[in-house]
Amino acid sequence: MANLPVSRRHAVLGGLCLCCLRGAARGAEAMAVQEVAPGLFVRRGLDAEASAANRDAIANIGFIVGRDSVLVTEPGGSLADGRWLRAEIRKRTDKPISHVVITHVHPDHCLGAAAFLGDAPVFVGHHRLHEALLARGDYYRRRLSELMPPDQVGPLVQPTLEVSDQTVVDLGGRRVRIAAHGTAHSSCDLSMIDEASGLLLPADLLFVGRVPSLDGSLIGWLRELERLKSFGPTMAVPGHGPTLVALGPAADALSRYLTRLRDETRKAVAANLSLDEAVKQADLGEREHWRLFDEYNGRNVIQAYKELEWE
Repeated sequence: MANLPVSRRHAVLGGLCLCCLRGAARGAEAMAVQEVAPGLFVRRGLDAEASAANRDAIANIGFIVGRDSVLVTEPGGSLADGRWLRAEIRKRTDKPISHVVITHVHPDHCLGAAAFLGDAPVFVGHHRLHEALLARGDYYRRRLSELMPPDQVGPLVQPTLEVSDQTVVDLGGRRVRIAAHGTAHSSCDLSMIDEASGLLLPADLLFVGRVPSLDGSLIGWLRELERLKSFGPTMAVPGHGPTLVALGPAADALSRYLTRLRDETRKAVAANLSLDEAVKQADLGEREHWRLFDEYNGRNVIQAYKELEWE
């Protein structure tokens, strides 16, 4: 791991994964939510590392407004980020916030949940999220506290509704279908479909333009990508990247990268290359297609190697 070109800040927050981008220096206050479909709002995450200035606001987060209540699709990367999102909701509606979906364990997608405790919503998570938060949550909080004031980080929030297959949330004339996935990007991924708009919200099962972070199973991720495409929607809100994309091309680009990662890592294992050697030679022909390729591809190779060497 020491030979990987990963900055200390990446390592601090990532642990096993950090879903963030290096680059733009604009603060979180410069961001705004976009109404990508009637009643469905998304804030694009910053293309930047987590910092005190941006409050770990680096993931795409948002909310869906129904006739009777509101569902938060992602609560944000810190207590401060979650509070920002809650304020944005209140600018648009005074309907109760009935559900907060925590799509997986990574800090930029879960640490904002505490901002909604006062609303007493149902916190929805994968049936494996509880154990993942127990294993990693305190670590993520400590590391984020090294970058920003601890009182802006917030406590962990465990799910009160665990999804092991599928469930439907009715916001009053507006249904959101929530599906649990097998180990893929992480061990506890959820996706959603907003039936009113027909949009898929796959969280970090879909990265666009930024090299994906593998923290679960490479083979599983390829399988779950095919499952996502089988759901039917043609447009999606990815976990990182533009707020709205055509699902087919975006999923195909991600699948291409993951397939090359699988094939090249298998070749390295078959050739008895050491892990360090596998990392050094794993260009995959993908560098030009992804931002942060050099920073994160090596980490992905390590994860893939550990999985594939036991096939």
